[in-house]
Amino acid sequence: MSTAIELKGITKSFGNTAIIRGVNLAIPRGERHAIIGPNGAGKSTLFNLISGRYPVTQGEILLNGEVVTGLKPFQINRKGLSRSFQITNIFPRMSVFENIRCAVLWTLGYKYSFWHRLGGLKDANLRTEEVMESIGLKARRDTLAGVLSYAEQRALEIGITIAGGAGVILLDEPTAGMSRTETADAVELIRKVSQGKTLIMVEHDMGVVFDLADRISVLVYGEVIASDKPENIRGNPAVQEAYLGTEAH
Repeated sequence: MSTAIELKGITKSFGNTAIIRGVNLAIPRGERHAIIGPNGAGKSTLFNLISGRYPVTQGEILLNGEVVTGLKPFQINRKGLSRSFQITNIFPRMSVFENIRCAVLWTLGYKYSFWHRLGGLKDANLRTEEVMESIGLKARRDTLAGVLSYAEQRALEIGITIAGGAGVILLDEPTAGMSRTETADAVELIRKVSQGKTLIMVEHDMGVVFDLADRISVLVYGEVIASDKPENIRGNPAVQEAYLGTEAH
């Protein structure tokens, strides 16, 4: 099976403080992979390294077999990786439709085009309608993003993340702050939109993790201490001791 993301000896230090300490990880294409660990383990830092937001201190990152270490986030995005953030990242004064269309335009090759009328871009508008349908916000098409409910805003951000058609999707705590009902809806949405894609997510809700993930990696103090199927992670004594706070026997 070919690899979507491969991390080779990745380290990240801020000054004299090492946050990521030699992570090696290979994630196959089409896998739903969760990264878990206690607060301060380095999960978001690792996401920022994969997406190019932070430069690595040492090591190499490959996307679909191509080295992307040192590339800027927009360059990595154009090679097929898209991500969401812990804090909802949308345009609040634009409609749901306009938010998603912004993410669609570059993918379809319009770039910085001043001579196209947006209303006449049939391919972009059709793709935007398809994404709204897939995330359940078609009825909210003309609603300003800033007045959507929190759960709807998170769904919109997922829509923006997938709108460009990236094959690798990174979701950073996609269900944070949601009620049980909202979380259940979000899980089904993520399952639907990640079909046929590679999903990597950081998530604190263990119910979501064990429901969605094909494989789980546990990060503790910047090191991966286990990477395995959910049922094996659940019973791993080292994980129980380091992450769940129970003694390993």
